[in-house]
This record gives sequence, C-alpha cells and structure tokens, in this order.
Amino acid sequence: MTPRENMLAALRRTNPEYVPFTLSLCPSLYEEFKRRTRSTDPAEYFGFSHRGVGPAKSLHPVDYSNYYGKLKDGTTIDEYGVGYEPGSTAHFTRFLHPMEEFDDPEQVWSFPLPDMLADYRWKDVPAKVRQWHDAGYAVQGGAIQIFEFAWYLRGLDNLLCDMLTDEDMAEACLKRMADFQVALAVKYAECGVDMILYGDDVGTQRGMMMNVDLWRKWLKPDMARAISAAKAVNPDLIAIYHSDGVIYDIIPELIEIGVDVLNPVQPECVEPALLKKKYGDRLSFWGTIGTQTTMPFGTPKEVEQKVRENIEIVGEGGGLCIAPTHLLEPEVPFENIEAMVNAVKKYGHY
Repeated sequence: MTPRENMLAALRRTNPEYVPFTLSLCPSLYEEFKRRTRSTDPAEYFGFSHRGVGPAKSLHPVDYSNYYGKLKDGTTIDEYGVGYEPGSTAHFTRFLHPMEEFDDPEQVWSFPLPDMLADYRWKDVPAKVRQWHDAGYAVQGGAIQIFEFAWYLRGLDNLLCDMLTDEDMAEACLKRMADFQVALAVKYAECGVDMILYGDDVGTQRGMMMNVDLWRKWLKPDMARAISAAKAVNPDLIAIYHSDGVIYDIIPELIEIGVDVLNPVQPECVEPALLKKKYGDRLSFWGTIGTQTTMPFGTPKEVEQKVRENIEIVGEGGGLCIAPTHLLEPEVPFENIEAMVNAVKKYGHY
C-alpha cells in the first residue's frame, strides 16, 4: 500500500497495513528538530502519510487597523482581522477581537472578510493535490471552523452571551461565518482533497462549553451543512471533526451529520477505549496521546507503553491515526517525540 492508500484504509476501517501517525511542533521544538535532524520537514523526516494544502496568499489583504486602537509592539493581525498580542511565554499570544465592541448586527454583515474564496487563490491547488497523490500521499484540506472563527472575531464571552441574550447578533456572527466556511469546504472538495478537517472546540476539561440544546440550535445545523456541501462534491471525502474536551454528549449527533473521524480524543477528558467500544464501528479516531500528561511528563518508556496500548485498543481493526492531541509545546522532551515515533513504527503493524 502507498501511504495514501494505507491512511484512507485506516480512516475507513478497511484493513490498513499499519497505523498512520502525525505530530506538530511548536516553534522552539521545531528549531530543536532542525538542529538534531538537519531537516526542515518533519512530515518527510518522520514519514507522515498525508500532506496539507490551502489557498495561496492574498494579493489584496484587508487593512483592519481601523478596528483597533494603539497596538502593543509585536502584535500581528491575521487575514480575518484577528489580532495576536505577544505574551510573556514562548509563542503564546492574547487574542484581540475586531468585533468586540459591535452592538448592531449590521456591523457584522458589513465587516470585510478576506478574499479567500477568490478563484486566483485556488488555481494552483488542484495541481498540488495531484502532485501529492502522485507521490503517494493522502491530502487534507481545512480547517473549517464556524463557532471558533466567529468568536475569534467577536470574543468568546460576547458570542456566548449573544447566543443567550441577543439572538440577532449571534445569528449575524455565526451565519456570516457559516456561509463563508461552507463555501470554503466546497473549494477544498473541488480541488480533490481526500479529507477535510472541520472543528469547533465546544468542550472544556469538565464538560460541554454550552448545554447541548444550545449547541443543537446554533452550531449543529451549519456544521452539518458544511460537511454535506463538501460531500455533495465528493461522496468519498472523509470528514474529520476536531474538538478538545469532554464532548460525550454530542458524539452520536456528530456521526449523524456525517463526521467520519473524531479528533483529537483528548485522554485527559474522554476515554479512548470507551469511544472505540461504543462507536468504533461508525467512527475512526485521530489523536489519543495526551499533551497534558504523557508527552510532557512521561518518560520515553511510558510514552512507548501508552502508544502501544492505544494501538492495541483503539487501533484494533483499523480506525486510528495516532497523534499527540495538540501542538507539542516547549516542555515536551525531544526524547519523548522520538519515543512516540519509534513506538508507532515498532507496534503499529497489523
């Protein structure tokens, strides 16, 4: 099997030859990776089964400076208009929200979004997808985020309050972003990607960020629309859904709206073995290795043991792409990264 064939077989639970894996590194660990390996490409060096694609850089970026006052030195603004103020530790930043002071839905509807849907930004993407396919890799597009991008713009506290007390404002924020993200998902599907990463973090360490009825009202229908719109272009497309935290209450409904793979299966919050037992015939899993516990604080031997355990339980019969459940942060020893990769290669063959 090529890496692509094996990845798709794993996510579709159809007899893969081995367990695929991936990981991502924070800036300081990436520098450590380059120093140790003399490589600049973790995907190539470690042997990931997939690659990602996305639109080209905008030639007409929006100037969002009018939505902010004086900014702290080093603050950056992304192409959606979200600000990132430098923090005091490593790469961590403070979000700045351009819609934070809005008090009229019309302000939301008139807010300029980037030209990410413009054809010129996508003209080379299908060729890039074919290039990766020809090289034997699966291709992922995304992320498609509705609630998250809406609150990045509006502010989390504001949007949650809007959902309870100002439905016109909530609808403007969420529908504006939903329409944009649905169109973005279609773009990825038209380019021929194998899988799209969707997701909105709606779980906390102890439970859902909102009650399930509120999720059903505001978030579920548009996420369903984003998934079905892409699958209308390519019915074989794999929908990966990301949410950290405790999300037991919505997993059956995620399956109902077309989610094929659950990510990141955060073991500090949900039990991977339980999810495999309950939903493993309908759902695959991407993640399962804790970045709050095993990766930063385990020994290399403990990392190896956890990888082996999750492969044996969650990977039984396929249905697993094993990975840390988040970006690996500065406190993760590089030896633990090596231990994880080596363990997957040692124990991950069917």
